[in-house]
Amino acid sequence: MPEDRLEEEYGEAPRLRLSRRGVLVLGGFAALVVGVLGWLVFFSSALDVRGVAVQGLDSGRLGKDEVSAALGGLREGPLARVDLEEAEKRIAAVPRVAEVEVWRGWPHTLRVKVVERKPVAAIRGADGKFVQVDAGGVEFANEAEPPQGVPVVELQLGQPANDALAVIDRPVLVRAAITVAAGLPPEVAKQAGSLKVLSYDDIRLQLANGATVRWGSADRTGRKAVVLTALLGRKAANYDVSAPDAPAVSG
Repeated sequence: MPEDRLEEEYGEAPRLRLSRRGVLVLGGFAALVVGVLGWLVFFSSALDVRGVAVQGLDSGRLGKDEVSAALGGLREGPLARVDLEEAEKRIAAVPRVAEVEVWRGWPHTLRVKVVERKPVAAIRGADGKFVQVDAGGVEFANEAEPPQGVPVVELQLGQPANDALAVIDRPVLVRAAITVAAGLPPEVAKQAGSLKVLSYDDIRLQLANGATVRWGSADRTGRKAVVLTALLGRKAANYDVSAPDAPAVSG
């Protein structure tokens, strides 16, 4: 049957129309629902923080409790109201933390991912303990023994170097040593015993087997590391990479 015949016989389908009062009622109901949901999420205890999950604790030196404690009062109250930026700021203040990311794990968990600082060298302090230093020169731990697999920095300045301290002071010399330590390949770092600084241009690496590596200054550390790795295939008492384009082996 043609559509126009149907319309003539039955007329147009009725349309659902809401009165102004109905629109107001539905609008009020929607607002009520949104308000209740907002209250549940932001103000009630239904979605409170009930736990902190931490990832990235690889060294065994930094514990979940220490990371969680850094959050303080941020571990309490509704999860939705936690200031994530402030949480990251507080955890980043933990000495062993290099990087941190914090996010919400609904419905009740605050999730944290950390990257721990890794020591590249240790510095003996006046108290006899060893300060651990990362590749960025940040001192982050002080322990009775140096960590394994990294050299211990020792300043053994001669008279000329002492006379030049007004120009090249001890912190500069230590930073130069840290630059060298950070540039050592892992297989070389594991053999390193100490990193002796005689002057800015005379840094020497003492290997665990007794051999000495004359490094020179911290300049071109990357190139020197490559050359030394190749030279260590030859047994010797002394390796000189201070001029990496003309290295020498003796003893």
